[in-house]
Order: sequence, then structure tokens, then C-alpha cells
Amino acid sequence: MNPLPPPAASRRPLRVIVGLSGASGAAIGLRVLERLADSGRVETHLVISRAAERTLATEVGPDALARALALANVHHDHCDIGASIASGSFPVTGMIVAPCSMHTLCAIAYGQLDNLLVRAADVQLKERRRLVLIARESPLHLGHLRAMAQVTEYGAIVAPPVPAFYLRPPDIAAIIDQIALRAIGLLGLALDEIAPLAWEGEPALENCISTDA
Repeated sequence: MNPLPPPAASRRPLRVIVGLSGASGAAIGLRVLERLADSGRVETHLVISRAAERTLATEVGPDALARALALANVHHDHCDIGASIASGSFPVTGMIVAPCSMHTLCAIAYGQLDNLLVRAADVQLKERRRLVLIARESPLHLGHLRAMAQVTEYGAIVAPPVPAFYLRPPDIAAIIDQIALRAIGLLGLALDEIAPLAWEGEPALENCISTDA
């Protein structure tokens, strides 16, 4: 007797949508694409806002957009609301928006689905998939905080690009890499080859006072 085929979900390729919006921190989105490409196991679908194209050129260099497009398996125009990733019937593992501007985050929070980046993010929420938003803004006013709370209630993961100083990164490139890998890790992908560095602990201080004492 032939065994039953594996469930359909297990046969699906690992697909990740990477969105870049116009906030500062464009290098993080580029590094996410590089790291996913390094894995050799993930099909990436890229959508870049017009503002993000400008930020990439300003912060990373004039060739950054071309690099991003070359890294992605599929590039979708920001205005193409008829693209595959605009539908919940198109199976993907999840989506990372890096960086995520407050304009984009608020559009997701309040259902202003007027472009593909926001529409694709909304699809992740309605399909109960992982949506990681690398929200890049400081300081934050109450409207920002309420929008962040709202998308979190919908199921998104708001992950500001906070450096892991305890890992003692030697340079900015290491900080960017750690943030990118952490974002990928939040999707729950089993990609040991690009797993982020983890804190292994350190010896307890001799004069440490327990709060339970």
C-alpha cells in the first residue's frame, strides 16, 4: 500500500515577502534579503515603496536598489494591487517590513490598503500568518503608540531595530546583521544556517542579591 502524500503545507516552498518602506534603516531590509538569499531555501517576494527607493540610494548607495532587485526571486511593483501576494490564496510563510515607516504602520493599523505593500501586510494578518514590522521612528507620540498597539492586537509583531549591545557588536554592519537575523527568526523559520547570535549567559556575580531573598 502506498503511503499517503505529505500534507500540502509541507510541500509548499518557503516563501517570504520582504517589504521596504521609506523610513530610515534601508540597510536592514537589504540585509534581510541578503540573508534569506544566503539560506538558499527561501523564495523572496520583494515590494519597495517609492520613498524606500530614495532612502536606499541616500543611505546605502546608488546601486542599492539594483542589489535589492537582484537578490529577490520576484519583484512586485508597489502599485500592483493585482499581484500574487495581494491574495490570501497565494501561500507564503510570512512577511517582514524592514524598515517600517510610521506611515506604513498606521496604514496597516487602520486598513488604508492603497498600495501593494500595505495590502500584502494586511493579507498576512487576515490569514493569521507572521507579520514582522521593523518600526523605525523616535521619539514616538501617542498616535504612533496606539497604532503599534492596534497592529499588535491584530497579530503583527512590532520589532523596533534595537541593537543587542550585550553581544558587543564590533561595528555597524554587525548591528544591522543582528537586527536582520532577529527579524527573520521572528518568522519562525527553521533556518539554522542563518540563525541569529544568541546570548549564552555569563557567570553570576558573587555579590548578586536575589530578589527572592
